[in-house]
Amino acid sequence: MRFQAAVLRSYENPFTVEEVVLRAEPAVGEVLVEITGTGMCRTDLAVRRSAGRSPVPTILGHEGAGVVVQTGGGPDAAIGVGDHVVLSFDSCGHCRNCRGAAPAYCDSFASLNLFGGRREEPPRLTDATGKALAPRWFGQSSFAEYALVPARNAVRVDPALPLELLGPLGCGFLTGAGAVLNTFSAGPGDTLVVFGAGAVGLSAVMAATAAGVLTVAVDQHQERLASAERFGATPLPAASPDLPEQIRRLTDGGAQYALDTTASPPVINKALRALRPTGSLGLVARLHTPLALEPGTLDRGRSIRHICEGDAVPGVLIPRLIGLWQAGRFPFDQLIRTYPLAGINEAERDCDAGRVVKPVLLP
Repeated sequence: MRFQAAVLRSYENPFTVEEVVLRAEPAVGEVLVEITGTGMCRTDLAVRRSAGRSPVPTILGHEGAGVVVQTGGGPDAAIGVGDHVVLSFDSCGHCRNCRGAAPAYCDSFASLNLFGGRREEPPRLTDATGKALAPRWFGQSSFAEYALVPARNAVRVDPALPLELLGPLGCGFLTGAGAVLNTFSAGPGDTLVVFGAGAVGLSAVMAATAAGVLTVAVDQHQERLASAERFGATPLPAASPDLPEQIRRLTDGGAQYALDTTASPPVINKALRALRPTGSLGLVARLHTPLALEPGTLDRGRSIRHICEGDAVPGVLIPRLIGLWQAGRFPFDQLIRTYPLAGINEAERDCDAGRVVKPVLLP
């Protein structure tokens, strides 16, 4: 089977949209999905910064949505041809965390999603000349017209929904909203401060507003602060003097919860100082430098932890977020700008420059 895909051939060069070849049909437990739309996440772009860890050439993309065109049957055969699906991260399905409804902490998460996935010999995904492409980024490789995925990655959705917009619910929006609704279980009377008003941060703001949480959003870009305010948060410029003290005043003594999307150690220390006693800080971005905590930041019962994929079971949280969107309480579509697949390099430039919050590619 031949189709178009955006191939990253080296860590330094642009994507090239070219013909690729899928040399196998779905195996048991797999489905072939015709991609309708796929979000661009900063994790896709981070491959360039972590050169050597994720193999190239590869097809990236892990916020896909589309229509099932073929299945391999098996235990997840409830998903059938013609079903509309949102794709999420991969997991083994049988380790202790997977069996405990924590698939984001799968024992094999890194190998399945980030660093090469399952390799086959002979390769079943190649370029037009027969050269192997690194297989199944996040179980998807959905910067393409088709994706062969494990059926457990696919969440069936109502075919009446705008499928081309739903892909980011599988990762970026899932992560921010899940941190609020799952990790923090925040609700009326709680307070939250979000550091970084990108796709993850703004989805956290929307989820917090829907849950009745008093929310403050911190960012250095005025346009993103304006978006956070539109979605229900009190905006606060990152350069504000004595930022933790301002947050404590706005949250009646300190936020119960803080969410950091920046991975910046100075910002993380400010977040900890903005918490009330027993407050919790969640980190969703990967740290690239050592984190030195300032004295006193973890005193009085404060805690810090990393949150992966919003602690979500995608088949539970994605329908919940769609329901909130349908009720007008989670307007994620307002963060999206669409591009043709051939415009992937423009989408990357716009994302890096902060001109767009969530690019979605339309193959």
